[in-house]
Amino acid sequence: MRKDVRILLVGEPKVGKTSLIMSLVSEEFPDVVPYRVEEITIPADVTPERVPTHIVDYSEAEQTDEQLFQEISKANVICIVYAVNNKTSIEKVTNHWIPLITENTDKDSRVPLILVGNKSDLVEHSSMETILPIMNQYSEIETCVECSAKNLKNISELFYYAQKAVLHPTGPLYCPERKDMKPLCVKALTRIFKVSDLDNDGILNDNELNFFQRACFNSPLEPQALEDVKNVVRKNLIDGVQHNGLTLKGFLFLHTLFIQRGRHETTWTVLRRFGYDDDLELNQDYLFPPLKLPPDCTTELNHNAYLFLQSVFDKHDKDRDCALSPDELRDLFDVFPYMPWGPDVNNTVCTNDQGWITYQGYLSQWTLTTYLDVQRCLEYLGYLGYSIIAEQESQAAGITVTRAKKIDLQKKQTQRNVFRCNVFGDMSSGKSGFLQAFLGRNLVQQKMIKEEHRSYYAISTTYVYGQEKYLLLHEVFPDFDYLTDADMACDIVCLVYDVSNPYSFEYCAKVFKQYFMDSKTPCMMIAAKSDLPEAKQMYGCSPLEFCRRHKMPPPQSFTCNTAAEPNREIYIKLTTMAMYPHARLRCMCTCNRCTFCLCQNLLNSELLQTVRAKLYAVVLRRHIIQEDLTSSTFWLRASVGATVFAVLGYAVYRALLKTR
Repeated sequence: MRKDVRILLVGEPKVGKTSLIMSLVSEEFPDVVPYRVEEITIPADVTPERVPTHIVDYSEAEQTDEQLFQEISKANVICIVYAVNNKTSIEKVTNHWIPLITENTDKDSRVPLILVGNKSDLVEHSSMETILPIMNQYSEIETCVECSAKNLKNISELFYYAQKAVLHPTGPLYCPERKDMKPLCVKALTRIFKVSDLDNDGILNDNELNFFQRACFNSPLEPQALEDVKNVVRKNLIDGVQHNGLTLKGFLFLHTLFIQRGRHETTWTVLRRFGYDDDLELNQDYLFPPLKLPPDCTTELNHNAYLFLQSVFDKHDKDRDCALSPDELRDLFDVFPYMPWGPDVNNTVCTNDQGWITYQGYLSQWTLTTYLDVQRCLEYLGYLGYSIIAEQESQAAGITVTRAKKIDLQKKQTQRNVFRCNVFGDMSSGKSGFLQAFLGRNLVQQKMIKEEHRSYYAISTTYVYGQEKYLLLHEVFPDFDYLTDADMACDIVCLVYDVSNPYSFEYCAKVFKQYFMDSKTPCMMIAAKSDLPEAKQMYGCSPLEFCRRHKMPPPQSFTCNTAAEPNREIYIKLTTMAMYPHARLRCMCTCNRCTFCLCQNLLNSELLQTVRAKLYAVVLRRHIIQEDLTSSTFWLRASVGATVFAVLGYAVYRALLKTR
């Protein structure tokens, strides 16, 4: 909606333009009327629409044509004033003023016109019979108001209609010739209907109608009022109401009726609530709300956003198979101006046997979009009506901005749920296979992927110590000399080499030495295609020795040439290293059977946590008197006990590691 309204009054001399303005301001007819009054600004709190209004007068005696043209170009609405007792002034409306205004305004930005018949106190008849044919001829004419500056008749109404013509224009909504809504308006209202249809059954039931009413007008409809609305639709449209709910046809009919009855502000209120501007395009402020993203921080969806996206999935998964078929996916994105997901998405996330995106894959793709391009995610959530359905101020309320990575490293813990792994490797080293294996596809299934549908990303969930986390794999193009900052910005680096190619490891070693040897980013070496005969790598040392020298975990064997789904343990290891980059893990296993895992489970066990809590309680319990706290005997006993406990614990830990 506009922040202010500029009204220009034009017309023949002596028709009462200046008198109308002065009567509005002073609420009485002036004894002396000047040729022209200066621009008047009416404060927002005085106007019905709560918008500041500027009223500009024009005088042929005091202003040049050039000044008139400038005022016409600046006006939001133009009132053409004529005298109802002067036929010449009425004729001038069509043969002078309308052509003049048309010539001096942009064809693409139509300026609404209001015809004002002044001096109605001087005649007993109405001029509407003469004016109606003019209104039918020119679609830019919003309405006609007959008034009297002398009797103060319809003065306030005149300027209210002028405001209304700017803030709630009829032009973008309705075509008078066809007596129907324009295509852009129908398209916008159709999207609004589909967003409001929470169960996707093609009908707005009473609950959905009341939710819509509250979202747009801040109050629900009374049961009788709701029934009256449906009865109006029933009387005028056969299929406007079905199963006691409002169909799309009925919804569109209601808004057509509002516009025809001069209540187009109702339709505009709905359109603006759902993000539309005066041109019936989604507002940029609605699609891209402000979101502050400091450096070294990432973006994730929060719990409320995931709940909303889950409801959208359930709404369109009509066959309840936990996957979206191509038709269901098109139906979901029908509220978008374009199809946001291409064929490559099916090779970025998990799919079922038919190649349809699963529920997990659906959420993974949203997580990926949020992480890589949060502005695009905000736009997509805007199309789905997140702020309305989730009752939030904007889409930004569904985004969590994580704290800086350096703080995570300092505190040696992270609050993030999405971790990025950049995958480096020479040509044909097995990087793409490594990505696709993460999605559960073996070599046979990977060969069915078309080259044009190939994806350089793969994202899915892994579980680390019982916590669900997203791991995002990104295949970096193997151009050693042109690695960008984005190529190196990640939580963990994965260096893939082909065990059967003697020259494959050299690339990984060079990348590590030049870009990651002195960084704090953990790295893992992947010995891909381990099902093939292993060749000696033509490098100064073996991959195992290289990893030992640089304090990296030993190379991890991997193959996707399996009958079933490839093993996922390696991806859990990657996520674990990304979550705990400060920890130099001597074991890369998450089997829960080896010594390291048993020790980790012991340290994280509820029993140990309970014992520690009780020790704290004993030391800090309230009934310890001041004398005890200052007693050297008390502190000696506490120190000895703590020392014994620490020594015994460490001894057990070392003994368990040695047995391994």
